[in-house]
Amino acid sequence: MACYIIIPCRYASTRLPGKPLIPVEGRPLVQWVYEGVKGSTLVDDIFIATDDERIVHVCSGFGAKVLMTRKDHPSGTDRVEEAASKLGCKERDILINIQGDEPLVNGEIVDLLVRTLLENPGIPMATLAFPSTSIEDYNNPDVVKVVFNRKGQALYFSRAPIPFDRDGVTEDFFFWKHQGFYAYRYGFLKEFVSWRPSELEHRERLEQVRALEYGAPILVVPSPKDTIGVDRPEDIERVRPHLTIS
Repeated sequence: MACYIIIPCRYASTRLPGKPLIPVEGRPLVQWVYEGVKGSTLVDDIFIATDDERIVHVCSGFGAKVLMTRKDHPSGTDRVEEAASKLGCKERDILINIQGDEPLVNGEIVDLLVRTLLENPGIPMATLAFPSTSIEDYNNPDVVKVVFNRKGQALYFSRAPIPFDRDGVTEDFFFWKHQGFYAYRYGFLKEFVSWRPSELEHRERLEQVRALEYGAPILVVPSPKDTIGVDRPEDIERVRPHLTIS
């Protein structure tokens, strides 16, 4: 059984065009992601999957392996599946999907996802969530929230503030902030991308909800650190203080 990190990157971001190549402290954003995940000790290889020659050129320049994929993919997950197919992955191989706009990711996060699937052979998909106390993030629709059962399996993901505190926020308030890092078994990933997008997925604009609507379990694992995804220009300033420059 092999394990690969695949970093899906597209140039034509709606809110921030050319996002993977935006310079942050002297490096393109995607390079921060690539160098962060290189700290993993449990993966066999790392690939960047893209549809744009500009990204290929830059990523090859800092030593990354790059796979060209189609331009018509509706999501990064679909791009990861094509890349895995090109690699000749087998059904039980593990794929770690790390978006190219997550500069604070590290090898510890990756290895936690890998171990989760290794230790839970009946689980097809896993993700991470951080226990946040930020009221601002709780009310921010760009920050996805998740609730899960006592077995750690996701009940629902939403951009809305869940769970809702009917009696108001108390001193011990926290919520589970979903982090967009995923681990899949390749056999499940092939099945997942073949399913029609679901009604709740359309409404939330969250593709992981599709798995729940089709009855597939997603194991949610507590994350050891908070991360900040770059969706808007102001997010770049939010991540700068947390970057380790070497």
